[in-house]
Amino acid sequence: MRQAIVKISQLSKTYETGHQALKAIDLDIYDGEILALLGPNGAGKTTLISIICGIVSASAGSVSVAGHDIVGGYRVTREMIGLVPQELTLGAFDTVWNTISFSRGLFGKKPNPEYLEQLLKDLSLYDKKDNELMTLSGGMKRRVLIAKALSHEPRILFLDEPTAGVDVELRKDMWKLVRRLRESGVTIILTTHYIEEAEEIADRVGIISNGELVLVDDKEALMQEFGKKHLILELKQAIEHLPESLAKYHLELSADGSLLTYTYDSKANRTGINALLQSLDKAGISMRDLKTTQSSLEDIFVNIVRSVV
Repeated sequence: MRQAIVKISQLSKTYETGHQALKAIDLDIYDGEILALLGPNGAGKTTLISIICGIVSASAGSVSVAGHDIVGGYRVTREMIGLVPQELTLGAFDTVWNTISFSRGLFGKKPNPEYLEQLLKDLSLYDKKDNELMTLSGGMKRRVLIAKALSHEPRILFLDEPTAGVDVELRKDMWKLVRRLRESGVTIILTTHYIEEAEEIADRVGIISNGELVLVDDKEALMQEFGKKHLILELKQAIEHLPESLAKYHLELSADGSLLTYTYDSKANRTGINALLQSLDKAGISMRDLKTTQSSLEDIFVNIVRSVV
């Protein structure tokens, strides 16, 4: 049985303006997992993370980390958490080494230069350790934020849009780092606009919309439950319109008339593919080739959010 390291119960947040950012969120985050939180801008993802990290106060509900309430046991819970914020919140004139050393000291940790050196090497920052932060690129500064968050060896790491504004190469480097952290026992919660990021590295996916946790499930189960398969038929000769006899299959005809797309449920007892192929033959439509594709996590996300708006 999986052990929850973070337990969130009936968590709500209403700001003084009257805006309700979170509405009765219930969520267990399991020890050693990677959980991706997806949602449109303003959905409540950052507010949720900020409450767990003790930056924002909840209006109602409770959060515990490893059995400690985040309000009553703030010092204990905050020491267990590392946070990489969206914004590049770094001083200009300090060096990389001084920044992460100071951050480690803030949590009362004894100096451990060997650990910090390895951390910088893992983040490809070691050769920049004596550089002033103002001389670094945006991508390098984001790596420093991650090093800063990991400097006190937290058990839980929150990454709020960690790869926003960085190039694809750096994004993939960060994915590798996240996997290595998870293998070392760190629990990771990330919010992201890049849905391929969640599809690539997450164990579970939660979808937040209008302050509500709409759905949370294992990524593979989510893909199987909500994913649709598409049969794409390349025709030998383009057609201008679909015959009436094919209307029941709800086919999509490409703009140039050369491709037909049939969407079906792969878990159904009958997919209808055999009947479709026979109907095409009767209608005198011949195929050159066919292939199948699976709905991406992005397709699933868009459909779910659209259905609750």
